[in-house]
Formats: sequence, C-alpha cells, structure tokens
Amino acid sequence: MTAPERPLRADARRNREAVLDAAGALFAQRGDAVQMDEIAELAGLGVGTLYRHFVDKQALLAAIIGRRFEAMTALARAADATGDPWTAFETLLYGYLEAVEADAAFRVALLGPEEPRWRDIAAEKTEFSAIIERIVRRAVDAGRLRADFDAGDFVLITRGAMANMTGTGDWRRHVALFLDGIRRHDP
Repeated sequence: MTAPERPLRADARRNREAVLDAAGALFAQRGDAVQMDEIAELAGLGVGTLYRHFVDKQALLAAIIGRRFEAMTALARAADATGDPWTAFETLLYGYLEAVEADAAFRVALLGPEEPRWRDIAAEKTEFSAIIERIVRRAVDAGRLRADFDAGDFVLITRGAMANMTGTGDWRRHVALFLDGIRRHDP
C-alpha cells in the first residue's frame, strides 16, 4: 500500500514521481525481475526514500499499473468519442494492445500468477471498465458485434493477444482472427 493519503511536500512529490518513472521504465523492460535497489539507483535516490513511498514491490507495481490504467482510460475516452461504434471498438482494442506491447510489467501484472492489488487502483480500473462496457454495448446495439459479446470478452481477447506478445508471437494476427469471429456479418 502507498503512503497515507495526504498532500506531499514538493520534494517528496518529486521523489515519488522519480521512483515511479524509474520503476515504470525498468518494469516495462524486465517485468517483475527488477530489484528495489535498481529502481532507487535509477531514480537517483536512496532505497530508504523508495520504501517511504512504497512498502514493497507489489505496492510500487500497483501504483505503476494505476498510472497505466489512467493512460488507458484517456485512450478509452477518446475511442468512446468516436461516432462509429465499430471504429470505437477497434480503436480501443488496438490502442490498448499497442500501449501494453512495450510494457512487460503491465502484462505480467495482468497475466501473472499473482493477483495485482486492484484495491489500490480501484477507481482507475472501474472507470476504464465502464468505458469498455459502454463501447462494447454500442457496437452490439448497432449490430456491429455479435449479440452475445460483452465486456468480459474484451478482456479475453486482450489477454490472448498479450500472451502472444513474445519474440515469435504475432498478436496482431491473433486479434485479426478474433475480430473476424466476433464481427457481425450481414447475410
């Protein structure tokens, strides 16, 4: 869990942001194999400063995932503003996957064996999920997605694509095959 919610001094806020930036870069490259002392070093801070902001690696990872969900929510809002329901759906799907392609930590958090600390980022996740539901519902109601498709299926598609984001995996082909299967085609 992060430090108690109270306004941070300017220097403490800068230190926290430096830790998040450093951890985000290292986690994105190497997943959760990163050590806390490496993060502190890259941030130009002592390990004690890092631990004053984040009690453990899971709390730090939750904060980074929260940042990612904030960015994903902005992406989802932009997709939701698109007039065509199918374009909105594809924009969200591909934008989401392209954003996480270079972020191993986010993929590990979503696909890994340890359950992320969702309670630490509940607001971010809730807003993102609501927009997904709205976009999916619009596409279904417009007859662009099969009638039985729901927001949970969006998660299945993205997880499958993320599992194929390897050196030899072709996640774009994976998604294209899925889209062919879920797009409603008029007879």
